[in-house]
Amino acid sequence: MLTGQQRVRVVELMSAGDSQVMSTLYVVATPIGNLSDLTERARQVLMTVPTVAAEDTRVTRKLLSHLGASPRMESLHEHTSPERLAMGVAELDTGDMALVTDAGTPGVSDPGSALVSEVIKAGHDVVPLPGASAVSTALSVTGWSFDRYLFLGFLPRKKVERIAVLESVATEIGPVVVFESPHRLKAALVDIESVYSSRQVTICRELTKIYEEIFRGSASEAVVHFAEPRGEFVIVIEGSGARPSIQFSDAEIMKTLQELSAEGVAGRTLVDRVVELTGVPKNRVYRLSLKLSV
Repeated sequence: MLTGQQRVRVVELMSAGDSQVMSTLYVVATPIGNLSDLTERARQVLMTVPTVAAEDTRVTRKLLSHLGASPRMESLHEHTSPERLAMGVAELDTGDMALVTDAGTPGVSDPGSALVSEVIKAGHDVVPLPGASAVSTALSVTGWSFDRYLFLGFLPRKKVERIAVLESVATEIGPVVVFESPHRLKAALVDIESVYSSRQVTICRELTKIYEEIFRGSASEAVVHFAEPRGEFVIVIEGSGARPSIQFSDAEIMKTLQELSAEGVAGRTLVDRVVELTGVPKNRVYRLSLKLSV
């Protein structure tokens, strides 16, 4: 967070005159492996901005060298101090800036949200540039039909906490997506098997890289398959597929009928709409709908 004096300085700069031009922070998604996955728009931004804030400047420098770009670089990670964040915001007083992480999108299970927050408070524009995503990439090859998913990032290191998290989302109807490192993969799979014994998993290793591998099967089978795990892993756990049952009282159903009726919905359409919203048997809704005209 910016200090009081730093905020005063930002306000002074913003009110210095109508001619003051506020710069833009571009939040740039970078490839998760294959550098060819960088979008043309991201390439153009990284080639033209004077400053790039990066999680690890060594990693980002390889990407910039690949592009032939040579902006000034600032280090920005989870341990960056408030003072360093303030300096990052100050950089926008002189020109645009791009924010990147090692791979994927900054702020999504990666550093970056703190800078974005302070830049917004300072009045600068924040423009997102979409790109490759390990989460959506892994989901796309499951072959499962779903209209929602839950992303948990990295699971807790401690077994008790890890199992508690897995159990807390056991009823999630859509797939559950987690990241895992190679040295914790086996322990995570053992716990996933204990909580979701009948579920299938899709495990993507080293997505878009030379040794990319996609495993489909049970968590127990995955333990055997990845006996000596290497690389980065995305684990997609099959959802429960069952929507939680919600009990509706007659009063709640009547309220829904009355609200829709007030909106002009009537007759069979009214009954069908309430059945769709509540999941209550049609004959029960029809019986209650007759009371509307009483």
